[in-house]
Amino acid sequence: MASLAVDGFVVVRQVIDGSALEALRERFSQNARERPGARNFDLSRDIPPAISDGLTALANSLAGRPMRPARILFFDKTPASNWFVPWHQDRTVAVKQKYVLDGFGPWSVKEGVTHVEPPVAILQDMLTLRLFVDDCDAGNGPLEIACGSHRRGRLEGAEVKKVAADSEIFVATGRAGDVLAMSLLAVHCSKRSVSPAHRRVLHIDYAAHDLPAPLAWAVS
Repeated sequence: MASLAVDGFVVVRQVIDGSALEALRERFSQNARERPGARNFDLSRDIPPAISDGLTALANSLAGRPMRPARILFFDKTPASNWFVPWHQDRTVAVKQKYVLDGFGPWSVKEGVTHVEPPVAILQDMLTLRLFVDDCDAGNGPLEIACGSHRRGRLEGAEVKKVAADSEIFVATGRAGDVLAMSLLAVHCSKRSVSPAHRRVLHIDYAAHDLPAPLAWAVS
């Protein structure tokens, strides 16, 4: 918890066992075939209980309070399905439906899911967990995180690159079953993979509170 507060991230080793990971790989080989990334998963239907329960328990422990899933993503980076992500902050959340409220916007739709940028206080209250579904080394295009950048709040434009340039950088490698916990406002990037292996990641954003009505998190 101290590392998460100071650096904006922490890697927790061997949270999920091999049998649960194999079940997850099978689920996503059916649901996300031929796609580098996918969203809009059902927590109870698509994620084995050993994983969903284990990750929620970890989120609760790290946050020091009850947390609930708010968005679920799945990524599979290989040389055939490859991408580069520049330095940025995760500043949008997934919601069930668009309602115009002060402080919320701009709005977007990604693969049929409505997203919005909320007030910064909501982002600061959230936590991302990224489960390593496969081993990930420096050749797999892992996340690179600017240490302590989450404490700078919401950054605009060129500020993001400047903060990254001035920060110590952590390369988030790990073994299958490890979990990277990260503040949504931590500045991070991802290079292209140069490895022939999969780099599959289950990404879940967690929130401590409901959104102001009538807005609601996309995950039931």
